[in-house]
Amino acid sequence: MKTLKQIAVWSFAAFMLLAAASCKNSSQPASEPVSMTASGDTLTIDEVLSRADSLVGQAVILEGVCTHICEHGGQKIFLMGSDDTQMLRVEASKQLGSFPKETVNSIVAVEGVIVEDRIDEAYLRQWEQQLEAAAQSSAQEHATQGCSVEQQARGESATATARTRIENYRQKIAQRKQQQGKDYLSFYHAEASAYRIK
Repeated sequence: MKTLKQIAVWSFAAFMLLAAASCKNSSQPASEPVSMTASGDTLTIDEVLSRADSLVGQAVILEGVCTHICEHGGQKIFLMGSDDTQMLRVEASKQLGSFPKETVNSIVAVEGVIVEDRIDEAYLRQWEQQLEAAAQSSAQEHATQGCSVEQQARGESATATARTRIENYRQKIAQRKQQQGKDYLSFYHAEASAYRIK
C-alpha cells in the first residue's frame, strides 16, 4: 500500500514538473499582429461578458485594455472593460503563438472564438485529489489554479487558499442550481486567431 502511495506521489510530482515546464516553455516567439479578417461590430469586454453564454462557439471581434500578460510564455492576456470587475482572459491560438509584452497597457482588438469553461463537482473533486497528492509530497496547499489576475477575472479573492476557493465554488454551484437548475459554474475566455494593438 505504501508503494502505491509513493508511486502516486511521484507520478503527480512528475506531472506537475511537466506542466510547469510546458507553461514556462517560450519556444514560440511573440507573434506579430495578425491582420483581422472578420467583419462586423467590435464588442466591448462588457458586452461580451453580459451575453457570453449566447456567444459560445462564435467568432467575434472584441476590444479592451490589456492589463496583464501571462509571464509563462505570453500565451494569455487579460482585457479589461469599463472597470476591473469586467475582465476577459484571451488565449493565443497555436498558430498565433503568443502575445508581445507591448500589449500590456494598450488597447487591443482581438478576433477569436468565445469558449465556455465549466467548473462542476467532478472538476472540484479532481482538484482536491491533486491538493491531497501535493500535500502528501510536502507541497504547499497554496498551489492554485491560475494566477491572481485570473482569480480576479473570476471574481475571486487572490489571497484565498485553494481549499477556500473550492468551498466557495461549491457554494456558488449550489446557489446556481437552486436559482437556474444548472449544477456548474460558467466562465468564459476568447481563443484569439488574430489581434491588433491600437
